[in-house]
Amino acid sequence: MALSNSSWRLLQPSFFLMGIPGLEESQHWIAMPLSVLYLFAVMGNVTIIFIIWTDPSLHQPMYLFLAMLSGIDLVLASSTAPKTLAVLLVHAHEIGYTVCLTQMFFIHAFSSMESGVLVAMALDRYVAICHPLHHSTILHPGIIGRIGMAVLVRGLLLLLPFPILLQRLIFCQATVIGHAYCEHMAVVKLACSETTVNRAYGLAVALLVVGLDVVAIGISYAFILQTVLKVPGGEARLKAFSTCGSHICVILIFYVPGIFSFLTHRFGHHVPHHVHVLLATLYLLVPPALNPLVYGVKTQQIRQRVLRVFSLKGWI
Repeated sequence: MALSNSSWRLLQPSFFLMGIPGLEESQHWIAMPLSVLYLFAVMGNVTIIFIIWTDPSLHQPMYLFLAMLSGIDLVLASSTAPKTLAVLLVHAHEIGYTVCLTQMFFIHAFSSMESGVLVAMALDRYVAICHPLHHSTILHPGIIGRIGMAVLVRGLLLLLPFPILLQRLIFCQATVIGHAYCEHMAVVKLACSETTVNRAYGLAVALLVVGLDVVAIGISYAFILQTVLKVPGGEARLKAFSTCGSHICVILIFYVPGIFSFLTHRFGHHVPHHVHVLLATLYLLVPPALNPLVYGVKTQQIRQRVLRVFSLKGWI
């Protein structure tokens, strides 16, 4: 029996998160590595932000964009991990209707922002390699601030319709979400009313954000490759490529599992549901956990600064 929106909220004011369907007996073991990933994400990104904030020599475009990425990763991981771990560890399956929509909005909005920051970082690498003499004049602090604001506004405006469109749906009494967090399509599938608009808008946003951003990154690196290949000497080319190494790693960490999760959600009907849920959960925790490690290992200035901070505190 379908209920109207107002009646449903009165009688069924919450959703039930299953966690990882089919792996109920192993969920507490699965929670352990997820807890480690979340711990790494928090510690790593807070460290990156602190180091860039306190070191004036790192107030350059590359590091300012990295600080934005770390801030987004903190929100993204913290929007997902606490509730997911509560579901897996202490069986806190219930989540309020408003809390669910808020979590869904934050997850998808900040995923969009992360994609936008990766485009900005690709632009920074393009200007640094293809127009090195004009790098500081092209990407001055005012421009960096505007780029950051554009990324923020794009994420908020594009994803704000998600919870608004869900408000108009009529839900059935069965409000069990076969997921570890409130994912957009998982909530849409619970509706008894017509969801064509929700599905179409979700697909359009995914294609618009990921499609345009991947194309923009691809064009940037095509120009970078063209410029680098004109540089005489193998050592000079290797040095030029090495400046892009950490960014390329972060791009792969973010887009590859994300695209795979998106495709399996819509077209991978033969993929076991627990596999999809695990992939979707890891997609939101692995990039925030690995990004600080990638930049800490591959970026000399940050690596040296981290070692200096730790040595001053007597930790190494």
